[in-house]
Amino acid sequence: MTREVRESGGGWWCAGVRWPGEVPELGWSRGGRRRVSVLAYGAGLGFRAVGERHCVGARGNVCPLGAVVPGRSTGGRCAECARLDRAHSVAADTMADDPRTYRVYLAWFGPGLVKVGITGEERGAARLREQGAVAFSWLGRGPLMAARRTEEVLRAALGVPDRIPYARKRVERGHLPDTDERAAEVAELYARAAALEGRGWPESLERLPLEVVDQVGIFGLGRVTEPESGPVRAVRELVDGGVVAGRLVAAAGPDLHLAVAGGGVVVLDTRLITGWDLTAESGSDVRVPLIDIGGGGVQGGLF
Repeated sequence: MTREVRESGGGWWCAGVRWPGEVPELGWSRGGRRRVSVLAYGAGLGFRAVGERHCVGARGNVCPLGAVVPGRSTGGRCAECARLDRAHSVAADTMADDPRTYRVYLAWFGPGLVKVGITGEERGAARLREQGAVAFSWLGRGPLMAARRTEEVLRAALGVPDRIPYARKRVERGHLPDTDERAAEVAELYARAAALEGRGWPESLERLPLEVVDQVGIFGLGRVTEPESGPVRAVRELVDGGVVAGRLVAAAGPDLHLAVAGGGVVVLDTRLITGWDLTAESGSDVRVPLIDIGGGGVQGGLF
């Protein structure tokens, strides 16, 4: 267990999973200080939530109200901090004069589950790993507004969304088709998108060649796709005294897949643990409310 979790009773709060490279990290904050814990598949990971969950603030700043936020909130912010964070995001379209280069991508999360999006070129594929994209390809690069315009054209013409709920992504991860099938679906969508060049596609956006990147290996999902060992439950929320502990077998986007006692895998969306004080727990134990993935059944209370 990481030193950061052991010290969390002294005020270290988890900031969730980050993907600066091909290895996931847990971020930690205390006031203006930041730390990271590099995660390793096969290693134990466990903690106990203590007290109440507090707002994580906005844009690196502490919440001035120290507000308590609901356990099921994946945003982890109070209404005011959420508004401030959104106002300064690329999605808010408030930075038309942004001089940076952006990339348009096509992301695949499961059969028929694809989306189009944009990300800053300097970030590389970090955004795709943060979203849990199983496979993807770049489509084009250019100024922010050109990338945004292309995103809108593709959504309308191809009938693909710009957002996919994490719950749907989790369902698909347990039964992924093989690598060739994943690549073929991305390539088919790329061909349809490329055919729109000259028909609403901004001239300032340079089209990039098809190159399908498969991230199953990076995420460790090959370990959990078999029916008998695949993830079947997900953490619904943390509560005071709630424990989540197991062996890390995979990670995708904000989700950690933990093998737990008694068999099976529990998926923890780390957006649910931001703002909690955490203390270390060893072993393999889950005592928080869970929900079946894809089944709709809910296990209430602690067990």
